[in-house]
Amino acid sequence: MTLEDWGWSPFFTEKFTPWEQSGYLPARVIRGEKNYFKVWSLQGELTVRFTGKVRHQAGGRADLPVVGDWVVIELQPNQRGIIHALLERKSSFSRNLPGTRKGKERIEQQVIAANVDLVFIVSGLDRDFNLRRIERYLTLVSSSGANAVILLNKTDLCERPAECKAQVEAIAGNSPVHLCMARSADQLDILFSYMQPGETIALLGSSGVGKSTILNGLLGEERQKIGAVSLSDGKGRHTTTHRELVLFPSGGILMDNPGMRELHLWGEAEDLAESFSDIESLAANCKFRNCRHKTEPGCAVIKAIEAGDLNSERLDSYHKLKDELSNLQQRR
Repeated sequence: MTLEDWGWSPFFTEKFTPWEQSGYLPARVIRGEKNYFKVWSLQGELTVRFTGKVRHQAGGRADLPVVGDWVVIELQPNQRGIIHALLERKSSFSRNLPGTRKGKERIEQQVIAANVDLVFIVSGLDRDFNLRRIERYLTLVSSSGANAVILLNKTDLCERPAECKAQVEAIAGNSPVHLCMARSADQLDILFSYMQPGETIALLGSSGVGKSTILNGLLGEERQKIGAVSLSDGKGRHTTTHRELVLFPSGGILMDNPGMRELHLWGEAEDLAESFSDIESLAANCKFRNCRHKTEPGCAVIKAIEAGDLNSERLDSYHKLKDELSNLQQRR
């Protein structure tokens, strides 16, 4: 195996330049545990931790290593090492950490994964199917610097999968949409066309949508444990409890992620430009440049709704996400 197999590129070669003469090694974080990381380097798989200096110099949680990061390590005996620095990320996607602090909603960036080239957004065609949630995931991915592919899983549990696919394609922009039943491995063959040597693909979606089943189907083995979905509420259990990079023999790297019940966006209102490109395109024809697309005269967006060319629920979702990001910017 080479560094290139794990995603090393000229971008990271340049970022590693200050460390070339140090005797330290570049390594990629392939799994995170509570107090240490598993990384892969030219010395093989190592168990590492970062120095107190790295923690002290970090401006916040977002500046500490996560799965997918490339780090600078000092080799120690017994396949161990110490992280001395974090190389600049080529891409990363983050959410606002859920929960409260001192009675107020917390404002803290949580980097979910780093240096991802493509994201498989997985949605189940059972009770999990939700267009508004898919829009939220698309916004998250578009702000990260990665591209997205949408997988609509569990076609066997849906009476009208083609209709659901058409609904998703209407909001997906340039992101491809595929139907599949992950428990039938042959239905996953289309996904191999996206897996290129040295490129990293992340699986994102709620608990129970079938991310681990997709990973197992692509690998042809039971790599990840699969849990049952509750019949009462249709929600899955967190069978995947950690993030991990898996290197495929045929090339490409896949990252499985725990399901996220809460997905608070992190970014700026401008991040909606790609995930809501249809609305942004219509807005260019509004009478007023600062049109809010609510009650203003000459609003091209409202006209599109009245003509049946735009769904009012999509506009409501656009307003909701824009307000969420605008409020986040102000509070930051």
